[in-house]
Amino acid sequence: KMKLTASSENYLRGSFRDDYLKKLPAAVKTVPMVVLVNGGSASASEIVAGALQDHKRATIMGSQTFGKGSVQTILPLGNQTAIKLTTARYYTPSGRSIQAKGIIPDIAVEDPNGGDSVLHLKEADLERHLANDQAKPAAPAKIEPPPPKPVTEGEKTGKTAPVEFGSKDDILLSRAIAHLKGAPTTAQK
Repeated sequence: KMKLTASSENYLRGSFRDDYLKKLPAAVKTVPMVVLVNGGSASASEIVAGALQDHKRATIMGSQTFGKGSVQTILPLGNQTAIKLTTARYYTPSGRSIQAKGIIPDIAVEDPNGGDSVLHLKEADLERHLANDQAKPAAPAKIEPPPPKPVTEGEKTGKTAPVEFGSKDDILLSRAIAHLKGAPTTAQK
């Protein structure tokens, strides 16, 4: 068994022996951040979001993530075959397992444009998924309802285009920017 953490001996490689993270200016370490997540956020993105959440370094906003907190290793067997084994679990810095649970956002916001509707499948829904090794499952976040918006011609006819990231119709990004500017939001914690 092996446990890896984000200590300098685990991220410094080769000739880099000076801890470059310690030399960052203090202002860089306090820049306000919002991390947007949804059901499509999985694996490494969940680990980053969970670490930022545990260290209270960023506000996590959106909907519950996928819940893939395991590592698979492919072992070649020869004759162009291989076996895929689950070899490790990820934990957040506070020791939370995200496996089959995901990250619950600090501020839950439903995507009013239906972005989460195709992302309802979670790790826990998969047949023979790896169970979470910690006690009880987290309660799903209460979703802040989206503000009402006028019905567009495309919605009346059933022909709507996906929302372009960063456009004026990107409600999640708009809420994140409003939060960074200090506008009141509904927090779940």
